[in-house]
Amino acid sequence: MVMSKRLAAIPESYFGKTMGRKVEHGPLPLINMAVGIPDGETPQGIVDHFAEAIRIPENHKYGAFHGKESFKEAIVNFYQRQYNVTLDKDDEVCILYGTKNGLVALPTCIVNPGENVLLPDPGYTDYLAGVMLADAHPVPLHLDPPDYLPDWDKVDQATLENATLIYLTYPNNPTGSTATKEVFDEAIQKFKGTRTKIVHDFAYSAFGFDAKNPSILASENGKDVAIEIFSLSKGYNMSGFRVGFAVGNKEMIQALKKYQTHTNAGMFGALQDAATYALNHYDDFLDQQNETFKRRRDAFEQRLSEAKLPLVHSKGGIYSWLQTPPGYDSETFEQYLLQEQSILVAPGIPFGENGRHYVRISLALDDKQLAEAADRLASLSHLYQD
Repeated sequence: MVMSKRLAAIPESYFGKTMGRKVEHGPLPLINMAVGIPDGETPQGIVDHFAEAIRIPENHKYGAFHGKESFKEAIVNFYQRQYNVTLDKDDEVCILYGTKNGLVALPTCIVNPGENVLLPDPGYTDYLAGVMLADAHPVPLHLDPPDYLPDWDKVDQATLENATLIYLTYPNNPTGSTATKEVFDEAIQKFKGTRTKIVHDFAYSAFGFDAKNPSILASENGKDVAIEIFSLSKGYNMSGFRVGFAVGNKEMIQALKKYQTHTNAGMFGALQDAATYALNHYDDFLDQQNETFKRRRDAFEQRLSEAKLPLVHSKGGIYSWLQTPPGYDSETFEQYLLQEQSILVAPGIPFGENGRHYVRISLALDDKQLAEAADRLASLSHLYQD
């Protein structure tokens, strides 16, 4: 087998093996509710600016490894404006070629073999690969319904003492739970002065339905303990651009930047220019995105609640988290929905053991499709009756 033992030991990426696959479904028109990106188009102004930037000769050459000054300044200004967080553009900002790259690379940068890394369960599937590539020890951080927030008193003390890194993600993918500033305050206070660091995956930052999502860096001493990884994919409908950044703790940022000097040679300048333009000009668009998905959540949850389906109330993000009927786990219910209702969802088990009896439902559909999907799901209320 022409594959290292370490790579072979890592499970196949769930989304890597499922995106783009041919789907066999039942007789009804297929409704894809497994998609993990908003359904809207990239704002035209960003596209136009990108097109103009492609024609700039300077952008056709190697650029500075750690990014253009204009992009880093836009990041700093955005965080000050949106979250009242002050950043140093040279020491506390790292540009990422898609946030997944940073999230997976981070353990290799700061964790030693055998050390513990706590991963939210349920949480994003590909954190695990980064831990295994670093030869570190993944430990589930169990998050319980309905709020899916960490309870540090329930984590074994010996496990925490050997933990170098903790992943958090709010709004949570897949559950739609959110964190308050007080939740982050508690985490920062607990780990300040220890060797344990936190990475907060802020991919769905734009989507906070009941309140604006706080940055973990806004907590007192936040930058002493944590970095935050921000994505332009969801809020700006720029998933194909593959642009994001990490901000916060200097030591963690410098480790990521050193790693990138050996694995990348600088982001395409036109991409940086497009991202700069987005950060500087589209705050209102982020608000519109949030309003769109809040309206969708309200309508979808109301229909399923009327049918008494056990849906976890979504407070942010672009998903709903539905419990499976008695007798089904997430994978068998996924197949049932596909064959009987022609609805494609994501099973909960790839997100952790605590997702075994849930499925993740994307709200990234137009109103007509979303209403039709809600009706089809509501028709299954009999499956939940004792």
